[in-house]
Amino acid sequence: MLIHPTIDPVALQLGPLAIHWYGLTYLAAFGLFLFLGMRRLRHEPYASMTGAAAWSRKDIEDILFLGVMGVVLGGRIGYCLFYKPGYYLAHPLEILYVWQGGMSFHGGMLGVLVSQIWFARTRQKPWLQVMDLIAPCVPTGLAAGRVGNFINGELWGRLSSPDLPWGMVFRNSGTLAPRHPSQVYQFLLEGLLLFVLLWLYARKPRKTGQVSAAFLVGYGVFRFIAEFFREPDDYLGILALGMSMGQWLCLPMVAAGVWLWMWAEKRA
Repeated sequence: MLIHPTIDPVALQLGPLAIHWYGLTYLAAFGLFLFLGMRRLRHEPYASMTGAAAWSRKDIEDILFLGVMGVVLGGRIGYCLFYKPGYYLAHPLEILYVWQGGMSFHGGMLGVLVSQIWFARTRQKPWLQVMDLIAPCVPTGLAAGRVGNFINGELWGRLSSPDLPWGMVFRNSGTLAPRHPSQVYQFLLEGLLLFVLLWLYARKPRKTGQVSAAFLVGYGVFRFIAEFFREPDDYLGILALGMSMGQWLCLPMVAAGVWLWMWAEKRA
């Protein structure tokens, strides 16, 4: 049985300025996105595009800026709608209290979709082509976020068997019983493994929309699996059919991914 290490959430203190580890993981995610985005431009069909259809570093930077806005706004609004609609309906001003925590990946993903629709229209580029470009660059950012969750000792897993060698006690979980370090599971599944599979899949020419579809299916499946080990939100618990809210939100993702892949395959 392991004990979650006590890590100061502040990585560096410069007078009144406190730099948190969680903020550094976000910076790492942004840096990885820029690096991988530029590498993606070497893949087809982007590498062979010329003239008005050509892609540049500025395009990647603009996609990142709009994506960050979409993640923050969509993640916060999605959390309020999906997880605590009644509470925030009664306290609407607290929607703005982002420092209190509360972000939803699925809401953030919807925010990114909207932001990239804006980018595609203003740059006159096919929206699905934009999404295919960025899809393989996303999992490393998710992995960085899970590192931040682990450092903060948050979003821990369900109770595990005392015999589990990597079972971990999280001091803030309200019990000294070992739990699954679900942040690590998600780091490995939704982060590293999904990145490797998507990157290899996207290196070869695919029909427009199929890389995005692979991301939807891959993330949905891996997150669904990880939710079996992640502690459900205490104000929601286990929902219908013994599934968590995260699992219910993954089902339409997988269905949409399967439909999109089949649509792209049949499209001329």
